[in-house]
Amino acid sequence: MDSNTAPNSRHCEDGQGTLSHCSPLAVPFVPFQQQGSKLYDQKDALANGTLFPGLNLPFHLKAQAATLAEGAAAELQALNFVITELGLYLDTHQEDAEAAALFQQYTRLAEQGRRRYEAMYGPLTQANAIQNGVYTWLNDPWPWEYRREGGDN
Repeated sequence: MDSNTAPNSRHCEDGQGTLSHCSPLAVPFVPFQQQGSKLYDQKDALANGTLFPGLNLPFHLKAQAATLAEGAAAELQALNFVITELGLYLDTHQEDAEAAALFQQYTRLAEQGRRRYEAMYGPLTQANAIQNGVYTWLNDPWPWEYRREGGDN
């Protein structure tokens, strides 16, 4: 026996590796969505990690979606997640006019959400930190420093 070959294994050709004689083989399956697939709303899409319920194949130990925070930032995060998911879908389904229209709709919603968020809390990125000709990126308070009226939180 060659010193580089493990006991109970077969030697394979170069580039093939070593495979135990009793190793089970797996048949991979990669699902893909069809045109006209059902869609989660943006919050459920973010919680499940996919926009498409047909692709939601959770691990056997995680059968339920995560619970997400509420608020403007969470809404914006969910909208941006859906834009990313639809963009990935459109990469392989450019002819899907319904998905393209949804992509445009969610892009507009995310832009409106970003504007509302920034009006309340200030810029989300340095690219949006100029307001009325003044650089406002380092102005206080930061979003986590805001307090609700009438309380400490």
